[in-house]
Amino acid sequence: MNINFTYLPGDGIGPEVGAAALAVLSAVAAQFGHTLEAEDHLIGGAAIDAGEKPLPEVSFGSCHRTGAVLLGAVGGPKWDHLKGADRPELGALLPLRKRLNLYANIRPCKPYEALLDRAPLKRDRLEGTDFVVMRELTGGIYFGKKGRDADGAFDECRYSEPEVERIAVIAFDLAMTRRKKVTSVDKSNVLETSRLWRETVERVATRYPEVELEHLLVDAMTMHMLTRPTHFDVILTENMFGDILTDEASVLCGSMGVIPSASLSDARDDGKTVGMYEPIHGSAPDIAGQGKANPFAMILSAAWMLRLSFGLDAEATAIESAVEAALVAGDVTGDLGGSLSTSDVGAAIAQRLTA
Repeated sequence: MNINFTYLPGDGIGPEVGAAALAVLSAVAAQFGHTLEAEDHLIGGAAIDAGEKPLPEVSFGSCHRTGAVLLGAVGGPKWDHLKGADRPELGALLPLRKRLNLYANIRPCKPYEALLDRAPLKRDRLEGTDFVVMRELTGGIYFGKKGRDADGAFDECRYSEPEVERIAVIAFDLAMTRRKKVTSVDKSNVLETSRLWRETVERVATRYPEVELEHLLVDAMTMHMLTRPTHFDVILTENMFGDILTDEASVLCGSMGVIPSASLSDARDDGKTVGMYEPIHGSAPDIAGQGKANPFAMILSAAWMLRLSFGLDAEATAIESAVEAALVAGDVTGDLGGSLSTSDVGAAIAQRLTA
């Protein structure tokens, strides 16, 4: 198979962790007899510095054509003086999600045994944790009207029933393949959008009698995620709540640097799932260019791309096994207690794939 995808290294540590992921992809492609075709394009601050818009049309065109996007990171304080859609995040990342209709964001939380003691919670509370956060990604307050007037500033939060229904269906479908439990998180005691959210989720739940549904308010969820993380299976929530909760969930895994994500749309006419794959961490400009960045999340995001966009489950599993072996062996960067550089970690994982 020819693995043709769009590669957007982006800003900060993005190019470094991206290079490590490409090395791993090259190794697994060679091992399984595939060819690799990465279409490299600018996005975010890197595009701005090149005199382009944050999301150049040539970059978006490649994303739309391939339907599979591997993204490093976007943004940084260098561009904080820019306003509105001229900023890397507002002018690149959000429009890319919206234009590709990437409404379903999936982020796992399953701590590696080798990292349990690096998490702030006690080992006995974390053991057995295995949940997935299903975050709605193209609606809500991030995409509502924004502005300032004589009375102050405003950010509109709006959801429609179809927007809630489609993400709920994906969450329940996923739960059917796991432990058959969905926890829907909202703020229905205060917000009208959350009341619509809860009503719609309950209607979807009637189609899945085998799946247990529970509701939690988002403020309570922040507590329960830390006090009883093993209780959860599939967590379903809206855009901003999901953004916050997944960052909280990252500490359960011992490091944000080991968590991949997938943002998915509906299948195209050719049957291929459109997806963008990226680590949940940011651009970390303070360590950019120093070889200190942890590439595991980017490498695992590449594995998800193989599985979800190309149907290459064996190849994805091989990468995931090599990552776990590297963690056990201590072939890691300084943030995880090791001494390897970003590129050395990529090479160590690639070598395991070809051994």
